[in-house]
Formats: sequence, structure tokens, C-alpha cells
Amino acid sequence: MKYSCISHIGRIRKNNEDYCKGEIISTNSGDIGIFAIADGMGGHNKGEVASELAVENIVKFLKNNLVQNEFVKINYIDDILKQAYNNVNSIIYKKSKDDEICTGMGTTLTTVIIHKGKVYIANVGDSRCYMLHDGEFEKITKDHSLVEELIEKHAITEEEAKTHPNRNIITRALGTEQIILVDIYKKDINKDDKVLLATDGLTGFVDKSEINEIISKDEEVEVIAENLINKANELSGKDNVSVILVNYN
Repeated sequence: MKYSCISHIGRIRKNNEDYCKGEIISTNSGDIGIFAIADGMGGHNKGEVASELAVENIVKFLKNNLVQNEFVKINYIDDILKQAYNNVNSIIYKKSKDDEICTGMGTTLTTVIIHKGKVYIANVGDSRCYMLHDGEFEKITKDHSLVEELIEKHAITEEEAKTHPNRNIITRALGTEQIILVDIYKKDINKDDKVLLATDGLTGFVDKSEINEIISKDEEVEVIAENLINKANELSGKDNVSVILVNYN
């Protein structure tokens, strides 16, 4: 498993509310990859605090609870992911209540675990997970956003969603409520498949077909990740942009 994790402030924003992290851990059950990406919200209300708290604490929780005595408790992964998200949600919610300058902050959080030919994805918000599996490029996660709901109701098209005035409104976030619902997905992964995690600084401005074209190239993950960031900044740069690209080998 090889990966690259990059977060860029973009060309306009004065602070970076995105945060991402990846770790590969060697265990007696084989290597396990843990990757997390978050896009904080709240502007002056410390969105960058929320995203960092989310990513650092989800990775810490999973390392402490998913791996025990160098064995991976993969059979309990659904429960562990739900516990992890609820734990992180409580940390951010408490911070927003205890610290006045953090009032109202929240964040998306998308997490990927890769182990023994399986990918486990957990998602809250509109930071996405894609997979390039056996040559087919697919969006795995479902956005928790107002425009996604409008698309599902056939009120707008995907093309119209890109310029919709409410395209930045998310309907589910960590830290804004005491209880959080998390979506969990499971997929097979084969040798040379790729997994992409991205905030909407990429997916909101770069078409899926262009993303597919960039990550399908036979290049190192670091080069591809940089190319994705550069493409987002070239086409817009209005938002922070972050990606994690994993090559399974």
C-alpha cells in the first residue's frame, strides 16, 4: 500500500479548514491502512479546529480499538467505526459548547480502512470517497448535502448542482448535534486499484471524468495527488482542497 496525503489552502482563502492524515500499520493480521479527511465549517468559528480534532481523534481511536495485540478486529469493524464517530462527535460538540470562539463549528469526516483485500468506508458530510476498481471509476459515498437531496428528487441536475447557490450547505456534520448518524460502505479491492478521498475543493470544481483521467495514469501516488490539487487550483482555487490517494499493491 502506498499513499499520498496533501492539503492546500487554495488561491483565495486565508486559512485552511481542511485536514487529512494517513497511517499504515503492520500487524500479525497483515498491514492495515487508516486514512481520514475532513472539511471544517464555521469560518471564524474555528472550522480548522473541528477538522483537525476529527481526523486526529478518529485515527487515534481506530488505532487503539481496531488493532489489539497486533491483531485486527475486523469482524467488529462496523461497531468500532460507529463508536469512533460518536466519540469524535462528542469531542467536537463539547469543544463547541465549552469554548465560546468555537461555537457553531462542525466538520465533514470521511474515513477509509483497508485490510486484506477489503475497503471499509465511513462518511458524514460531503467529503467523498472514490475507487478506481478493475479500471472502473466509481463514487462510493453519498453526499449529505442540500443539492444531493435536490438531485435525488430530480429537482436539479448534477450539472446544475455545481453552480447552485446552496451547494455548500451540508445536511449532516460532526460536532453540531449530540447524536450523529454515519454511513458505512464495504468494497473489495484488488492489486493496483486506487482509493481517493477528497474534499469539495476538488470535487466541486473538477469533473468526475477529469479526476478519473488524472488518477488512471501510471504515475506515483505523490505525482497524481499533486496533479489533482493543481487541477483544482487551476480551475478555481476558491476553496481549500485536500486529497488522499491510496494505491493498493
